[in-house]
Amino acid sequence: MAEIGKDIDRAKQLLEAGELIGFPTETVYGLAGNALKEDTVIKIFETKNRPSFDPLIVHTGNIEQISKYTFPIDEDLQKLADKFWPGPLTLLLKKKEVVPDLVTSGLDLVAVRVPAHPMAQELLLHLDFPLAAPSANPFGYISPTQASHVEDQLGHKVPYILDGGNCDVGLESTIVGIEQSQTIIYRLGGTQVSAIEDVVGKVLILPQSSSNPKSPGMLKSHYAPRKPFILGNLEELMDKYASSGVKFGVLSFEKDYSFSQAAENFILSPRRDFSEAAKNLFAGMRYLDGADVSVILAEELPEEHFGKAINDRLRRAAAK
Repeated sequence: MAEIGKDIDRAKQLLEAGELIGFPTETVYGLAGNALKEDTVIKIFETKNRPSFDPLIVHTGNIEQISKYTFPIDEDLQKLADKFWPGPLTLLLKKKEVVPDLVTSGLDLVAVRVPAHPMAQELLLHLDFPLAAPSANPFGYISPTQASHVEDQLGHKVPYILDGGNCDVGLESTIVGIEQSQTIIYRLGGTQVSAIEDVVGKVLILPQSSSNPKSPGMLKSHYAPRKPFILGNLEELMDKYASSGVKFGVLSFEKDYSFSQAAENFILSPRRDFSEAAKNLFAGMRYLDGADVSVILAEELPEEHFGKAINDRLRRAAAK
């Protein structure tokens, strides 16, 4: 199994040797490797069992490093970088040849970001290459927000997991790009739409696609537990499954269903805090997936604050 620790030098040595590690960010834990080395990138796809048509996000320690791998940034995207980096925002930029086509699935745009996690920052600033780091989970499964989640899922496939504690955001980064002078959100995430629009004006939010995504995280079915995950009106769903004798767990926003017919109940935020709900989302899904239940019932949140991004993950988890 993987060693878990806080040794930046150990992580650096492994990455320089072409190995993969578990990598903490403020969003979720990543499965990190040298983004410029094709053999290592192939290892990322193989370890995650991830399809090669799903692009990867490249992480650097600061915006200056990004200029080595991409052409000059569009004015509006530069404004977003200045405002939100380091942080949970990914930009789609025109790549230079140094970035392997394997990273971008053959596209001429590469997804890049500067993570805000202090341990990630320290590591990246001590490397001579950027890190490709999709979420450190088997493809399509729930994203990890603790080092132990990485160990549970991929510990037999990586030598080291850099332990940065619990992720502060708990949702993947928001992905933004520009097409024909229109600012586009390709994936909802840890930077709110309203905050982005405060900087660049009205944006277009793309629905997720089911194949050949232009950016990471656009597949229709994703972030899913292994157990059936049903999204809808909780009261109606609970009555339906209780009457059929099925043992179920409930993922609720704020309401406590622990005294109802539910065998298990995970509450995302008893105080109705959207940031807390986002931080707890994947941990709650993972908890119920491991509980003694046959099916997981969940509800959508109000479409405000992080509610849009949370609902995006819930819908994709239920898409299977």
